[in-house]
Amino acid sequence: MSFKKNQKKVINGWCLYDWANSVYTLTISSTIFPVYYNQMTRSAFNGDLVTFFGFQIENTVLYSYSLSFSFLVIVLIAPILSGIADYGGMKKTMMKIFTFIGAFSCIALFFFDGKNIEWGIIFCMLASLGWAGSLVFYNAFLPEIATEDKFDTISAKGFAMGYIGSVLQLVASLVILMKPEWFGIESDTFPAKFSFLTVGIWWIVFSQISFYFLPNNIHERKINKEHIFNKGFNELKKVYYQVQKNDSIKRYLIAFFFYNSGVQTVMLLAATFGEKALSLKADNLILTILIIQLVAIPGAYLFAKLSEWKGNRFSLIVMVVIWIFACLDAYILQTHNEFYILAFFVGLVMGGIQSLSRSTYSKLIPEDTIDTASYFSFYDVTEKTSIVIGTFSYGAIEQLTGNMRNSALFLVLFFTIGLYFLYTFKMKQQRSLAV
Repeated sequence: MSFKKNQKKVINGWCLYDWANSVYTLTISSTIFPVYYNQMTRSAFNGDLVTFFGFQIENTVLYSYSLSFSFLVIVLIAPILSGIADYGGMKKTMMKIFTFIGAFSCIALFFFDGKNIEWGIIFCMLASLGWAGSLVFYNAFLPEIATEDKFDTISAKGFAMGYIGSVLQLVASLVILMKPEWFGIESDTFPAKFSFLTVGIWWIVFSQISFYFLPNNIHERKINKEHIFNKGFNELKKVYYQVQKNDSIKRYLIAFFFYNSGVQTVMLLAATFGEKALSLKADNLILTILIIQLVAIPGAYLFAKLSEWKGNRFSLIVMVVIWIFACLDAYILQTHNEFYILAFFVGLVMGGIQSLSRSTYSKLIPEDTIDTASYFSFYDVTEKTSIVIGTFSYGAIEQLTGNMRNSALFLVLFFTIGLYFLYTFKMKQQRSLAV
């Protein structure tokens, strides 16, 4: 029996994984952990210069490089794993493995106190690895569970649920962080560490609902375990040749690579920018991130509607232009209020550009393919490579110039190149496989 698309319970189950994993991106990669990391390492090493496995390096530069490395690992392993997942109908299994790696690594951060910086960086990288790896297979489910006319709205719904869930978890963490006496907590570090623990538990618990409803091996592919590696590689190679023939996909991925370098770098390092460049306190930084998350919810739906009216390409171009002005503003802003205003506009385009980037690519994938994970591995490899380049460039510019504002200005280059390729990209949908 063939799988029926657009089932409400399956789509809601799929969207709920955004709810489950987005607590990582908000609490660990965007708000509490970056601030906690900066403060604890600065205290442990009496300054911003830390010692990591015997090497001395700036704490924020080390953090940028560690994120780059984790995404580089995904770039190297995701393609072959996606080929194996397609060949053996193992997308959900792979998704589970990376989910548990990420969630338990978040739990392990509970034991990071600044002095054991190697522990903190290693599990920070593993948490990032688990999150990024799970999304390779999560995204690949979209064209399998829904028809093309639903892609934009479903993708927007997933990101919106992620923003709502992550905000709820963060608010709960903030109550403990800012009012520890209400809970009889005397330790200054326990509230932050407890938030890392709850992120891991939240991620594990809610992902089980997604795993329950998501289909498994819907194409009923037979598995030959003795040759699964070679078959997986052949599956990937077959999709690679199909992508090479698809000019729309190639041009879109080039554009996506450049503008996503800027988008993801801003998202991952906004908190460290506010803390270091503007001396924002932890509560002000977290308030800023909350503004971004809350504005991102209507932003995702707003640009989904704009895409219905003017098309995906037009919506993406509008958002990239806004991102360019945001980076220019970050270079010159001086006051906290200016930073909050900037956060509003970043939030508005953050949800839209993430959800629309995913759904746009889904529309370019041949409708009758059964190799969705392999197709999405090219999307995710492009995404993660762009994060590697973006975060590494951000850290390198700061290290070379000694000023993080120069790093923000440099991101304009990524957005500008991405904008150029978006103009050359045509939404010619090749919805059937080449013979």
